[in-house]
Amino acid sequence: MKPEDLWLSGEQPFFNPRAEVTGTPGVTYTVIHKCDNFSLFIFFLPATAVIPLHNHPGMTVFSKLLLGRMHVRSYDWVDPPPADELDSPARPRLANRKADSILTAPCNTSVLYPTTGGNIHQFTAITPCAVLDVLGPPYSDEDGRDCSYYKELPYTSFSNGETGLKKEEGDCHAWLEEIMMPESLLMTGVEYSGPQVDHKSSR
Repeated sequence: MKPEDLWLSGEQPFFNPRAEVTGTPGVTYTVIHKCDNFSLFIFFLPATAVIPLHNHPGMTVFSKLLLGRMHVRSYDWVDPPPADELDSPARPRLANRKADSILTAPCNTSVLYPTTGGNIHQFTAITPCAVLDVLGPPYSDEDGRDCSYYKELPYTSFSNGETGLKKEEGDCHAWLEEIMMPESLLMTGVEYSGPQVDHKSSR
């Protein structure tokens, strides 16, 4: 598998949205492989494109920035959801900020886990970016691994001392409220035509 098989060039059309397009530019992705155990994606983000704050329920994710410069913001829940809220509309929940940093390729691979490592994260492209994601197990509505989106609310919006955090600790926390998938998020898939992953090795 070579860089050209993965369109790793800033000259690709999806890195340069048409001038008449207004608002946040869309994100392009390709599925290199998907099976019951894991999925392998590459996301292509033009400059200023955003993959909004979203989660990876019950999943471990390896992310590698292959090209460009990108801002990453991520959170983990402070506490698990109350049992009486599992099947009802969720109220804002307190989250601990794990990352708020800028990555520049080449850089190390980042790993997030089901409950740690920044399972809820957002990508914002500073320059055209390509991100390789390995998700295990993959998203699956049937198995309860649906993607949820969130908006951030300041820690002070709901805090009245019941969290037990000191004021200065609140700087590393926020309330996250689940929302519908943002209408501004435009995701377009392109067919991967490079070398195929050996199915035997993915079992």
